[in-house]
Amino acid sequence: MCGRYVMAKAIGDLVAEAEAEADDNLELRQSWNVAPTTDVPIVLERLIGDDLHRQVHVARWGLVPGWAKELSVGVRAFNARSETASTKPTFRSAVKKRRAVVPVEGYYEWKKEGSKKRPFYVHREDGKLIFFAGLYEWWKDEDGSWILSTSIMTMDSPSAEEPGVLGELAGLHDRLPIPLGKEMMGRWMNPAEEDGEGLIEQIRAQAFDVASEWTMHEVDTAVGNVRNNSPELIEAHSNSLF
Repeated sequence: MCGRYVMAKAIGDLVAEAEAEADDNLELRQSWNVAPTTDVPIVLERLIGDDLHRQVHVARWGLVPGWAKELSVGVRAFNARSETASTKPTFRSAVKKRRAVVPVEGYYEWKKEGSKKRPFYVHREDGKLIFFAGLYEWWKDEDGSWILSTSIMTMDSPSAEEPGVLGELAGLHDRLPIPLGKEMMGRWMNPAEEDGEGLIEQIRAQAFDVASEWTMHEVDTAVGNVRNNSPELIEAHSNSLF
């Protein structure tokens, strides 16, 4: 699963790495401890006339389907299981029509050891952004305002027998947020691609190759408190075993 991550890059850096465009007034809040229900940047593609535009938007993390009666539905939908998303009422419409990517610098995961949990920070070795496969929806509030929300797709983690970081990820958690390579990003977001279920199979097939470029290290338990939010959270803990 993915329940906490880091996104502290400036809007200009995000636009450049995603090869996207953004409104001049768009502001991003730096966060080293992003949690569900907070506002996060997402990247999506829209057809405007005959031209395809890749855009950066800000969405609430926790997908709220259009039919939901209240915003709190999104609290339970910050991740979408790739194995069932195309059939689940919460996600199936977005799988067909509203696919996005969620940019992160890295994410946190907690390794269970008996009654204890050790937090680790997973990120790219080169420091560039990771783009997770995501979904998005629009939901209309009672006051007439529209709220954009998002969810991150997940899949089974690699086998513990895989070499390098893939094997380490297997020992960290049994679920993995699905990362996208550059070519797959475009296909996943393209609104002209109508076979959402088929695309899910494709992003799952390439996920481990993308994740093999990652690295990970243990961090301080302070990350467990969402009120803690500073660059120090991603620093390596002195007792790290990786």
